[in-house]
Amino acid sequence: MAKFQNLFAWAVLIIISTLLVHAMGDDAWEDGAATFYGDMSGGETMQGACGYGDLFQQGYGLDTAALSTALFNNGLTCGACFEIMCVNDPQWCIPNAGTIKITATNFCPPNYDPHFYPWCNPPRKHFDLAMPMFVKLAIAKAGIIPVKFRRVPCAKTGGVRFELKGNPYWITATILNVGGAGDVTAVKIKGSNSDWLQMQRNWGQVWQIGVNLVGQGLSFQVTTSDGKTVELDNIAPGNWQFGQTYEGKSNF
Repeated sequence: MAKFQNLFAWAVLIIISTLLVHAMGDDAWEDGAATFYGDMSGGETMQGACGYGDLFQQGYGLDTAALSTALFNNGLTCGACFEIMCVNDPQWCIPNAGTIKITATNFCPPNYDPHFYPWCNPPRKHFDLAMPMFVKLAIAKAGIIPVKFRRVPCAKTGGVRFELKGNPYWITATILNVGGAGDVTAVKIKGSNSDWLQMQRNWGQVWQIGVNLVGQGLSFQVTTSDGKTVELDNIAPGNWQFGQTYEGKSNF
């Protein structure tokens, strides 16, 4: 009898998952898997491979994930947003859990040691979630769950933000709080006394340029992977300082 009940529950979960996927547009969904790292505090998710630093301070919180090599794309996917649901695992998926939405903020590196788990090895599409996000979908004891996922627009509050670091002859700008596609593909900077200058990706979403713009007001043009560009004029005054974050008046 217990075996029949388990089979029935498994069949019901598959039917519900299938109906949910179709209702949301199944052509956009892909198969993957998810685990979690750290504890409920989320401390281990900070300072990730995208350069965002303190995710609480930067507004991302714990709605985040580290991506496997196949998804991370050498950091180009940093800032992109995904919708994820637990599927086809009645033992661990929480019934009627629905979906979660996360921002890519870190990298889950591959591990080729046969004595350890290979979840993030290519070509696996894997999400290593903050624990509070994982337990919205499944029981923590599961460890790893099968999921369906898809890219979704990032919904952010406020304007695009720029954290400036460096020295008078070398500026880095970490691009934060990007809506829409979320993943930045090009950045230009302009001083109040200069032309538009192309910045280069340093790592993750940290962009750099070797030029002295100290004492000039700063404007930025940011382009995302869908080809859209937002121009944010005069976001930093002429007396801007390294180590400070400046916010534009618009977003994607």
